[in-house]
Amino acid sequence: MTPKKQSLLKEASHQIIAGGSAGLVEICLMHPLDVVKTRVYGFYKGILPPILAETPKRAVKFFTFEQYKKLLSFTPISPGMALSVAGLGSGLTEALVVNPFEVVKVRLQANRDSFKVQPSTFAQARTIINTDGFGLRGLNKGLTSTLGRHGVFNMIYFGFYFNVKDAIPASQDPRLEFMRKFAIGLVSGTVSSCVNIPFDVAKSRIQGPQPVPGEIKYRSCFQTMALVYREEGYLALYKGLIPKIMRLGPGGAVMLLVYEYVSGWLQKNW
Repeated sequence: MTPKKQSLLKEASHQIIAGGSAGLVEICLMHPLDVVKTRVYGFYKGILPPILAETPKRAVKFFTFEQYKKLLSFTPISPGMALSVAGLGSGLTEALVVNPFEVVKVRLQANRDSFKVQPSTFAQARTIINTDGFGLRGLNKGLTSTLGRHGVFNMIYFGFYFNVKDAIPASQDPRLEFMRKFAIGLVSGTVSSCVNIPFDVAKSRIQGPQPVPGEIKYRSCFQTMALVYREEGYLALYKGLIPKIMRLGPGGAVMLLVYEYVSGWLQKNW
């Protein structure tokens, strides 16, 4: 293997490991917030499935962001804009990877209230494929909403964080520098959540159980948004915003900081 290929492989490894670490730490710190809503003990009960799902998902998120950022450096796009566009590309790629898993997860959650024996994740995925196929009615149901949710979130998340971080002078004090980055990451995650939540609402309506069994009410992303707005009002498009901000505000900051510090450590020591 040539030195150039070795260098590229090492760089990619750093990005994947740092991104996976960011997802792992974020889940370990923020998972109790999900649990405390339903119980006051066993904060880490049920943490393994989110770890197995989120760690590779975040690795994809950060790795693709870095790759798109590198590609955009060869274009006439300004560096600041390139960060947002790279974030958009990262979000769209992430959405393509995670949407089938989201469809299966939502279907399993919808079946949880029934008295039937719950199928395994793989059994549920097989049922969806056999019944509706791989397309937009089956395993990729709600794909447009998922693309919007992840694309818009990551576009603002990465664009805001790195542009604002570069604009505000760094501190020589490690503790103040940590707080500076955390504060910017917190605002970044919060603003991103506020902007992308209508896509989240649309995704939940499309992928979840329809109001009337056997009748499809929520068909596409923007049709669902318009229908929710018309029938339930503007605020319905922001349903669940506060819990989302509580999770993705600090969680988003944690991921960015872990990614930067782990990436920096790997570059120095490996």
